[in-house]
Amino acid sequence: MNPQKRVCARCIMDTTIPGIRFDSQGVCNFCQEFEREAAHVISPDPAEQSAKLDALVAEVKALGKGKRYDCIVGVSGGVDSSWVLVKAVQLGLRPLAVHMDNGWNSELAQNNIANLVRGLGVDLYTHVIDWQEYRGLMQAFFDADVIDVELLYDNAMYAVNFRSAARHRLRHMLSGLNRATEGMHMPPEWVWNKFDRKNIVSIARRGRVKIKTFPAIGTVAAGWYSLWHKIRLVWFLDLMPFRKSEALAYLQEHCGYKPYPYKHYESVFTRFYQGYILPRKFGVDKRVVHLSSLVMSGDMSRSHALELMGGIAYPSQQALEDDIAYFLKKMRWTRADLDAYIARPRKSHDQYGSEVALFGVAQRLFRAIK
Repeated sequence: MNPQKRVCARCIMDTTIPGIRFDSQGVCNFCQEFEREAAHVISPDPAEQSAKLDALVAEVKALGKGKRYDCIVGVSGGVDSSWVLVKAVQLGLRPLAVHMDNGWNSELAQNNIANLVRGLGVDLYTHVIDWQEYRGLMQAFFDADVIDVELLYDNAMYAVNFRSAARHRLRHMLSGLNRATEGMHMPPEWVWNKFDRKNIVSIARRGRVKIKTFPAIGTVAAGWYSLWHKIRLVWFLDLMPFRKSEALAYLQEHCGYKPYPYKHYESVFTRFYQGYILPRKFGVDKRVVHLSSLVMSGDMSRSHALELMGGIAYPSQQALEDDIAYFLKKMRWTRADLDAYIARPRKSHDQYGSEVALFGVAQRLFRAIK
């Protein structure tokens, strides 16, 4: 570990994190924010939490009466979304599993999803994005040197889930987002607004890519789905006791599930992006945030988290080299292209067109209406 790097006394967030501060006890501001915002989920009143879950399940069933499905569950193949699907079925709901395929699914993720839906008897809708168009959009993002290349996947995933809910006249999208594994705030410098359609279109136009099939969604459309169609994104796992390690053990034993080395590594590109591109080009290692969330929720010891941070963000150097070769072939790059990309300085998303200001206004308006 870098001797000049200061690490939080409670989690493993450190001075590589923009905006980090420490109190007199050496505890960081991210820990303090986590405790303020997630305490009611991590250490809930059992009766109150159970009542909220029962009320939601009753509402979903009532609004879904007479329909083929009563809710949407977006599945990536990761533990969190897989557990949402399992719990939804166990609670008597009739979910439609929705998956967004951008051409980067790992074979393991495909097998995990197939085993899960088959074992649960759930219908699966997979939206496949045209690969040539998606590759062109990725290339435009690489050429723009912005940090959040995954904005493309995340935006399309939201679009596909909203569209599926509207198509089937459903009001609830049950999400794997949760405070137990994602309660620690991601530094805003590391990500971008996932509903910034204008940013995607602007970067695509700069790269001379025509958006024809990519299911982009912007602030106005998201508001329309929420207010007109009354579609809710529900952090389902926050309504029940949730420990990732226990969920993983169940999935392995009962659903033929095989784990990934780190969070979000069900996608070949995501693991290459988080394990190689972010650390090398942007000096960012998202493992520190993901693991800190598990430490704060009591699902992992601090010593184990620090141990995991000690090596590269890959199971082995050979696995990294294999992913580099796969990425170069799929993107039609040479190693020199990759090295040149890594060496170029970062540019901010807001150097290009953006609807961040509009999104802020929409958030305030939505809160006022609610």
